[in-house]
Amino acid sequence: MASEQNQSHIHLASKVGIIGAGISGIAAAKQLSSYSPVVFEATDSIGGVWKHCSFTSTKLQTPRCDYEFSDYPWPERDNSTFPSHVEILEYLHGYATHFDVLKFIKFNSRVIEIRYVGDRSTDNIQHKLSSKTSTEYGNLLKGHPVWEVAIENNQSQTVQWYAFEFLVVCIGKYGDIPKMPSFPPNKGQEVFQGKVLHSLDYSKLDKETSRALLKGKKVAIVGYKKSAIDLAVECAVANQGPDGQSCTMVIRTLHWTVPSYRIWGLPFFLFYSTRSSQFLHERPNQNLFRTLFLPLLSPMQRAISKFIESYLVWKLPLVKYGLKPDHPFVEDYASCQMAILPENFFAEADKGKIEFKKTSKWWFWNGGIEFEDNTRLEADVVLLATGYDGKKKLQAVLPEPFRSLLVDSSGIMPLYRGTIHPLIPNMAFVGYIESVSNLHTAELRCTWLAKLADNVFKLPSIEKMLTQVTEEMQVMKRTTRFYKRHCISTFSINHSDEICEEMGWNAWRKKNWLSEAFSPYNSQDYIDEKEN
Repeated sequence: MASEQNQSHIHLASKVGIIGAGISGIAAAKQLSSYSPVVFEATDSIGGVWKHCSFTSTKLQTPRCDYEFSDYPWPERDNSTFPSHVEILEYLHGYATHFDVLKFIKFNSRVIEIRYVGDRSTDNIQHKLSSKTSTEYGNLLKGHPVWEVAIENNQSQTVQWYAFEFLVVCIGKYGDIPKMPSFPPNKGQEVFQGKVLHSLDYSKLDKETSRALLKGKKVAIVGYKKSAIDLAVECAVANQGPDGQSCTMVIRTLHWTVPSYRIWGLPFFLFYSTRSSQFLHERPNQNLFRTLFLPLLSPMQRAISKFIESYLVWKLPLVKYGLKPDHPFVEDYASCQMAILPENFFAEADKGKIEFKKTSKWWFWNGGIEFEDNTRLEADVVLLATGYDGKKKLQAVLPEPFRSLLVDSSGIMPLYRGTIHPLIPNMAFVGYIESVSNLHTAELRCTWLAKLADNVFKLPSIEKMLTQVTEEMQVMKRTTRFYKRHCISTFSINHSDEICEEMGWNAWRKKNWLSEAFSPYNSQDYIDEKEN
């Protein structure tokens, strides 16, 4: 353990430490720049998943104007094409350079241990946790170190300790630790004679190596979210020509996919991204009138979901390939699982280059994959697009008792404003709730954190924060069966309203009531009022 190393010299480099230099990390560094934060990045570059978990074909899922920092617009922001991951990295580097964020970052610096020193008595910690219902969270900056962080340099392999009053964790839910399926004895990948790669491993391959892995091979791709869809297209492209093989997507849960951001000729934002459209959906802390009135609006909510589904079934060959989900479209939108399809996805399926197998259970045999219906699929390569274990990544470095408190009984991180864990002192988590635009969501919460650090406002008591988080969780559970993704997309504007009110900003950001009701909200609406 790093705690057993020589700790005679602990750096007091800054009051604020930030872990991770993806979009959340560089946003936090910019907003907290007055504290000269120290940012620890385990790799040699910024960008997070855009740098380390992207494929050749990976593109943004939203238009440029919906994925930009409030004070750093995209060049050609009205370009309707979705930028590639390379373009996104260029944009992020431009932002970091423009605001001189890179000077705060220590690259090749991996966090291997975090230790709580705010109150060295374990008994006192447990007492505070047990009396949480009447305890104030307190200031983010205590005037003395609260956390000590052990950093291992990837190049020199040396370990150095740093102490901070406040720690912002921005390592995100994706990347680093793959979520692997489990199998019965003698039915795991050890019996398979081919190659097995998680999408994380595949993303580390260069273009030529990944193409060679797929070309002329029988490939099975497990999953049906964005990464799996991108992998299927790359596999199909690599197998063009008469000698090319088909790849098979092994699907446990179907999700709705969208060809573009227009539905029956109408812009998609009209359905879920305006204040009027989100008025149809339940939100936390709604008043009694709204609670009583909302059931009257549920037929319209269902009608909108059906309207979108009707277009997707008409536009895409979902029925032909058995890819029409059983759940309503709104449940995928409410859990941030709606995927934009690559243009050539179904064209490759029509050519026989992409095939589909729906199953709830599967396992390996020496020649490929076997299914619960006793059928077998021959495969040379199996690619697992089965996601990541972001919570395990956090639990690996957090000390007890906080490691055990990280998630609640339902497996969700209870984060107030999607940022502060009420039971973990002087630590914030950015990038752990999702929305249609995770960049905007992260930036606004970093702005909120900076105001909180500056004592512009105070946090509620621990009890009130836990109540607020519980209410949000209940709303998500009533909206979608996929609530554990912690997505706020159906009440994102209300979530931002409450953040603005706490910061002392006007919650309604548009210039007139017509725009307020029917125009989509994006990051440009949340430029810091001091900068206006």
